[in-house]
Amino acid sequence: MKRLLRILNPLLILSLMMGTMPLTVQAQPGQLISTQSALDAAQVDADRERIGNLLARADVREQLVNYGVELNEVEARVAALSDQEVRQMTEQLDNMPAGANAVVGALLTVFIILLVTDLLGLTHVFPFTR
Repeated sequence: MKRLLRILNPLLILSLMMGTMPLTVQAQPGQLISTQSALDAAQVDADRERIGNLLARADVREQLVNYGVELNEVEARVAALSDQEVRQMTEQLDNMPAGANAVVGALLTVFIILLVTDLLGLTHVFPFTR
C-alpha cells in the first residue's frame, strides 16, 4: 500500500499543479487569441446561422427566385461575407420591423449586398452588372 501511495502522490500533486496553470489557445503559431476575439467569432457564427435560417425559409427563397437570383449563389455569397458584413446584416435585421415587411427588407438587404459585390467585381451573380 505504501509503495502505491509513493507512486500516486507525486502524480496527483503534478496533476493538481497542471490544473491550476492558465492555458492559452493559439490562433496561429506564435500568436495568441484573446477572449473577446473568441467571443466575437462565436457571435459571428451565430449571426451567420441566423442569416442561413432566414434564407432557408420558403417565402424568402420564393422572393429571391422572383428577383432572378440563384439560391446556390446566394448561399455561396453569404458564406463568403466578411465578419463585418455579417454583423451589419444582422444589425439591419434587428432594426427591421416584425412581420412581412421584415422579410422583404431582408431580401432587399441581401439583394443590395449582392449587387454591390457584383458591381465591385467580387462576384458574378447578376448578368446585368457586366
